[in-house]
Amino acid sequence: MVAQPRHHVGGTVDGRRVRGVIETYDGECGLLLGPMWVRDCGVAVGAVVEVVVSPEGPQRADLAEDVAAALDADPVAAAFFDSLAQFYRRGYLRWVDATTRRPELRAQRIARMVALLRDGVKDHRRA
Repeated sequence: MVAQPRHHVGGTVDGRRVRGVIETYDGECGLLLGPMWVRDCGVAVGAVVEVVVSPEGPQRADLAEDVAAALDADPVAAAFFDSLAQFYRRGYLRWVDATTRRPELRAQRIARMVALLRDGVKDHRRA
């Protein structure tokens, strides 16, 4: 598996809800919190806090076998899928899952999804 440059997460910082992206800032890996969150959080600068985060949205381990196999076969598409925010990942998966009455269409949509992801398209509706 290829290391991701960005990780969309949700969780808490000192018991307060937070959502964001863990990525590299100035050579350091971290979760950048906006000025409004910092202003309203009640945590003093330099305070030691408990941080609990987990990945947001559907993860590859949770995907249907056919979707997971298609992504495993195309590392570029898989890496782009993994980098997407949960909104876009869920959008692709709902689009594929909407084919329950037409199994032949499901295979076509999975193939189209992989092609779009390989081309860096976040939203299948805009392709």
